[in-house]
Amino acid sequence: MDIQSIQAFLSVNETGSFSRAAESLFLTQPAISKRIQTLEHTLGITLFDRIGKSVRLTEAGHALLPSCRRIIDEIAESQRIISNLRQSTSGVLSLATSHHIGLHRLPPVLREFSSSYPEVELKLSFMDSEQACQQIINGTIEVAIITLPDKGDDRLELKPVWHDPLCIAVSRQHTLAFESSSSIKRLLQHAAILPSRGTFTRKLIDDALGLDDSVNTLLETHYLETIKAMVQAGLGWSMLPLSMLDESLTALDIKQVHTTRQLGTVVHSMRTKSNAANAFINLLMKHSD
Repeated sequence: MDIQSIQAFLSVNETGSFSRAAESLFLTQPAISKRIQTLEHTLGITLFDRIGKSVRLTEAGHALLPSCRRIIDEIAESQRIISNLRQSTSGVLSLATSHHIGLHRLPPVLREFSSSYPEVELKLSFMDSEQACQQIINGTIEVAIITLPDKGDDRLELKPVWHDPLCIAVSRQHTLAFESSSSIKRLLQHAAILPSRGTFTRKLIDDALGLDDSVNTLLETHYLETIKAMVQAGLGWSMLPLSMLDESLTALDIKQVHTTRQLGTVVHSMRTKSNAANAFINLLMKHSD
């Protein structure tokens, strides 16, 4: 088995498509198909069932997957060790971040890093925090800058960078904005616009307010900017980062409702960080609060 065929196999599995795998590896679709065919011929097995536009792993493909991931991880680890021995800060640094952090926190850091380390090629992907943690575990990316999970995982090394207080917010025209005091019971009489279930931020909100499946939710989305726009339009209340509030929104003071997200970095606890990753994390810490 050659490395290029293994990379093609992993990419087709991750993307679920030969064409998307080709795009991710900057190859043509026929080239990807050829590499998969070569791997299947070498092993004497079929790795994917191709049914119409659907591509799924066969039983043999599932059995091969862990070994291929370990091979790629070992190669990446060797490359990092060798790069560190050279004491150079160069090469490719793969990063993942959420849309909110990418818009509101990272631009000055990325600008300073690119200026200080011009020989490092940054590959930045936007994704949900939960997906980014899985990508770190899989070895697809090296550093994630995300909302940190509240429960640890031995495979993940978490480092807080920013404290991000959350507050209950409504439009200045919303009924609750004109009441002198409020309560969770009163709040839940109105429609909510919340982060999607299963996200780290939604769990913090559910825990802070004691929410369950009966909450009257008008909209759930992964994008805080969309939530803010819907709240600004007076369609409901939400819990947003205090840093997102402006003159269009009012923060409700509900006693005993206080929660803060931790934004920070995630790397694999068992993998050697590249010089570029160490430099980036050190720079981030200079911008911490």
